[in-house]
Amino acid sequence: MDIVYIRELEVETVIGIYDWEREIRQRVSLDLEMGTDIRPAANTEDIDKTLNYKAVSDRLITFIEQSEFLLVETMAEQVAEIVLNEFDVSWVRLRLGKPGAVPQARDVGVVIERGERF
Repeated sequence: MDIVYIRELEVETVIGIYDWEREIRQRVSLDLEMGTDIRPAANTEDIDKTLNYKAVSDRLITFIEQSEFLLVETMAEQVAEIVLNEFDVSWVRLRLGKPGAVPQARDVGVVIERGERF
């Protein structure tokens, strides 16, 4: 199984449980690793035969920008579900961070894996 990845995809959204968080947009950061077979694209150099990381990024940016979540856990589950259901991947590993949520930490968040890895 091959891995196509996206690192530090940053998106502004409404996320948080506090009243003040519901009134502003905050930045979230995503890293994705997606299990797929890159050989068909490598053998033909045909973009239609690969996992298009631009298409994945665009879809997730649109979804996250238009959504509002209380918890990063909920956002992570829904992002993983989109990747698994809408793109040709067998598994996804997602790190979703909320920089600035804890002033003493550079970043906090969750890491989840969904799908069948092998």
